[in-house]
Amino acid sequence: MFTGIIESVGVIERIHQNGTNIDFTLSCPFTHELKIDQSLAHNGCCLTVVDINEGQYVVTAINETLEKTNLGEWQVGSIVNLERCTVMNGRLDGHIVQGHVDKTGKIISIENKDGSYFVTVQYDSEGNFVTVPQGSITMNGISLTVAKSEDYQFSVAIIPYTWEFTNMNTLKVGDKVNLEFDIIGKYITKLIGRQNGV
Repeated sequence: MFTGIIESVGVIERIHQNGTNIDFTLSCPFTHELKIDQSLAHNGCCLTVVDINEGQYVVTAINETLEKTNLGEWQVGSIVNLERCTVMNGRLDGHIVQGHVDKTGKIISIENKDGSYFVTVQYDSEGNFVTVPQGSITMNGISLTVAKSEDYQFSVAIIPYTWEFTNMNTLKVGDKVNLEFDIIGKYITKLIGRQNGV
């Protein structure tokens, strides 16, 4: 389990195709603290550390993960948001994040609001996924508050700190981002759909 509070960014150092899977080698400031078999969220996608060597670590993404996320678009040098699992005796600074990407969205606008940024994302209609104003959304692993919500589209306001210390500042219009919708909202939507025979 995660909170959507990004701990650091990592850099893709190598990409190795392994059948239908891809092994990604990354470097990050806390590589020396990692352990093999540890779960680590990469752009909001929970991956397992499978190797650590010379200040770098390796994670494997299976084909299903590659199809549901933006990991297949990573290149050597790509900047990735990282978060280690939540320590359960600490504060929940973001919101409950599972590290399971629901779908990807596409950035359709980025507005500079004199230091802060207003980012609008569009996603397809498949599945019962909704956002609500002032609700939570996870975008590339970042816990964000929905500022504006429409059908299959939402906007978030990004504070300067988040813009500077995550990979938000590398994104541009047209880029694909990983989305994990609020788990409580997903359960409510499912239950209402079941009551309505959907």
